Order: sequence, then structure tokens, then C-alpha cells
Amino acid sequence: MVKICCIGAGYVGGPTMAVIALKCPSIEVAVVDISVPRIAAWNSEQLPIYEPGLDGVVKECRGRNLFFSTDVEKHVSEADIVFVSVNTPTKTQGLGAGKAADLTYWESAARVIADVSKSNKIVVEKSTVPVKTAEAIEKILTHNSKGIKFQILSNPEFLAEGTAIKDLFNPDRVLIGGRETPEGQKAIQALKDVYAHWVPEDRILTTNLWSAELSKLAANAFLAQRISSVNAMSALCEATGADVSQVAYAVGTDSRIGPKFLNASVGFGGSCFQKDILNLVYICDCNGLPEVSEYWKQVIKINDYQKSRFVNRVVSSMFNTVSSKKIAILGFAFKKDTGDTRETPAIDVCKGLLGDKARLSIYDPQVTEDQIQRDLTMKKFDWDHPLHLQPMSPTTVKQVSVVWDAYEATKDAHGICILTEWDEFKSLDYKRIYESMQKPAFVFDGRNVVDAEKLREIGFIVYAIGKPLDPWLKDMPAVV
Repeated sequence: MVKICCIGAGYVGGPTMAVIALKCPSIEVAVVDISVPRIAAWNSEQLPIYEPGLDGVVKECRGRNLFFSTDVEKHVSEADIVFVSVNTPTKTQGLGAGKAADLTYWESAARVIADVSKSNKIVVEKSTVPVKTAEAIEKILTHNSKGIKFQILSNPEFLAEGTAIKDLFNPDRVLIGGRETPEGQKAIQALKDVYAHWVPEDRILTTNLWSAELSKLAANAFLAQRISSVNAMSALCEATGADVSQVAYAVGTDSRIGPKFLNASVGFGGSCFQKDILNLVYICDCNGLPEVSEYWKQVIKINDYQKSRFVNRVVSSMFNTVSSKKIAILGFAFKKDTGDTRETPAIDVCKGLLGDKARLSIYDPQVTEDQIQRDLTMKKFDWDHPLHLQPMSPTTVKQVSVVWDAYEATKDAHGICILTEWDEFKSLDYKRIYESMQKPAFVFDGRNVVDAEKLREIGFIVYAIGKPLDPWLKDMPAVV
């Protein structure tokens, strides 16, 4: 029986291994992590992450051929294939701070594998890592190998949160990169055989190691670039009276461009886009390619500009001050159908409003108060370290209250900021909300989810990203 072990029970490791266990009943899959509470959650009724469909998959396989454990050494030493799916945060200090990936957790995983292995193993990089990481890991393993042979493969994940299970069941492609040696090719085939249980052969792509590593960074950079492109257009649309949805639709009907990832918004978030582009920027700098590095930096600059532009819009519309005014924040996750708040634009928007002394009332159907307070008090990039290494957050932001109901959040508010496109925000009773708010009542739609005209009929002053401006807003400066 083939045994697979995955180090790291997070957003990637947990769902990926659960689907492998479901689709390959003859393979025993163990997910290991040093975090005791995280493993306990995977073994409980309340899984540590929210992902549509994940619950059913885990409960069907758990205890049969899917196991979650803190006994890292036992499962690593028994495994034939070891996936490494640990955090690769952006460095906050030292060489490459603010751009380079911090490979501390990766390196310690590699050292554990080298220490406890008694048989040959295939080691698979599953985390998003900078190009040439495989080479570094290979060196650590071979220098500590005690005669055991290791083959390194790169098998980047291309999951989108909120649809991760669907993406795993029916992937666009599975990418496996390995050494172009007979042993390397044999290792690629072994991993191919696992995926071939449910993925058609023509969707399993094989490349060399560096191509696989770079493809992941490139794919995320291209996706983020599309969002920044449409967001840059949204600013121009507001200035000229064009409607970004109509522009995006017209552009997206060109079959060479296609309609996906052309929704203007308050900005992109998630654990990968910014991190991967910063990583790409750093690799370009290190390889003496400053022009390429500058090009990719612009994608992040536009994203930051979009968030600060949104905050400026809110403040300038409300008589240039939000001091002591209650503002309702609807949605905190970086997108709908996930509880994930990593790099969510809501953090910067909330911090911007708090900087102007606003009082915030936040509602998100999937994000806890503890998480929101943690996000608003944490330093940049700290979120990407394991929980027990994150700074404890004794401080809470006094001007922030977290509520469990949109109507509670909006009661007595001067304005509403919609920052996540949860479906439920489309069907709220806005008439009831309007009646409970201070007047003039503002809606700042950062996701273009509400019908602005209907809201204006009720009496709201509405700002929607990239849409023709409400007469009220025309006289207000857009950029302060």
C-alpha cells in the first residue's frame, strides 16, 4: 500500500490530502502538523477551515485511509511520498525583507525528513515557493541523507478558495516538475499515478523543476495583473462617466481576453497574490532584471492605490470627516464563500477609516471577532506565520465592534462599506436599513453587488466602484 504524508495541515494540505484519500482508497494518507489545536480541529466535527464540500470529503475518509496527527516523525518515516505544504511568508527583516520568501518552515521540514527517513522518498513541494527552492531543499536532504535517496518534485497548487474542492475534483491542470534524470522521471511517474486515479492524463503536465516553480508565481501574477488592470480602468471610468461593468463586458467578449477576473473591486486579497508578486519582484532583482521587477511592482501599487482611493472616497463624501461616526463594514473575508482574511482589502480600508477616528461595526458571516481584531492589530506579513508564533493580541481596537447580523451593523450608521461580495448582501432589506440609519445615508459598494439605482430611489447616496458618480459625489474631491 502506497503511503503519503503531508507536512502542514492548512488551506492547501488539508483539502488536497482529503481529496487524494477520497479518490485513491488504496492509498493511506496522513496529514501531520506540530500545531495540536489545528490537528484536534481536523479530527473534530468543526474543521479548522471553511470550504464548501470539504466537510463531506473529510468525514467520509477520516479514520479509513485519511488520518490527522501531530506525530510528524512516525508518519514521515513510514511514507513513500512526502508532501510539504508549510507557510512560506514574506520576510519581515534581514536580506530581502518585504519581498523575499521566508523559507524557515520549509527548511525545518526538510531537516525533519532527512533525520527520520529510513527508506528512499519522493519529496513534493506543495507550498508556493520561489524558483530554485527545490535546489536548496535537495542540498539539505542529500547532505543529511545517510545513504538514503531523495527525489524532489514541484507540484504547485492552483486552488481558488471557496471552490477548492471543485478545483481538486476537476482541475484545469495538475503540474508536476522534476529532474530530467531517470530517477527524476520515475518519481514524476509515481506522483502521476496518484493523480491519474481521477484526473485525465492530458491534464497532467510534466516539466522541469524550475518551470513548475515559476509557473505558479507567473499564474498568480497574471491573475492579479488582470484585477489591477480593470481596477485602474475603474478610476478612469469614474472620472469620465463610463461604467466599468460595461467596459469589462465589452473587453471580456473578445475571445483572446475572456471574461474572467474582470470584476472591478476595492482590491485583491488572499494569501498568494501579493506574496507571489513580491517574490517574483525579488527574484527579478536578484537576477539583474530591474525593468521586469518594476513592471510587476505596478500590479501591487495599483492594488494599494485602489484601497486608499476607496477610503478617500468615503471620507470626502461624508463632509471630509468620519471622526466618531459609525460606519458599517459588510464583509471582511477577502472574497465570498471563505472565512479567509489573509491580505483582505478590508484590513487596509478599516485601518484607513480608523486612522480618521471612525467607529466601525463589522459583520461577516464566516469571520470571527477574534480573527478581525487580530488582523487589525497585527503588523504586515505577521499573519503568515503559524498561530503559536504570531504575536498574541491582548490589544483590541476599541472603536471596532463585531456583530453577527447586517441589520445590527447598519443601525444608526452614517455609511455602509460593502467589502466582500457575499450573496446575502444582495438580498438585504435596504429600505429597513435606510430607516435605521443616520441621514444622509451612504452606501460605498466596493464589490458592485447592490443595485445602485434602487438604493438611490430609497434615498441612499451611493458610490459604486467604476460607475458614473452620484451627483452628490461629483463635487467631492476623489483623491486627497
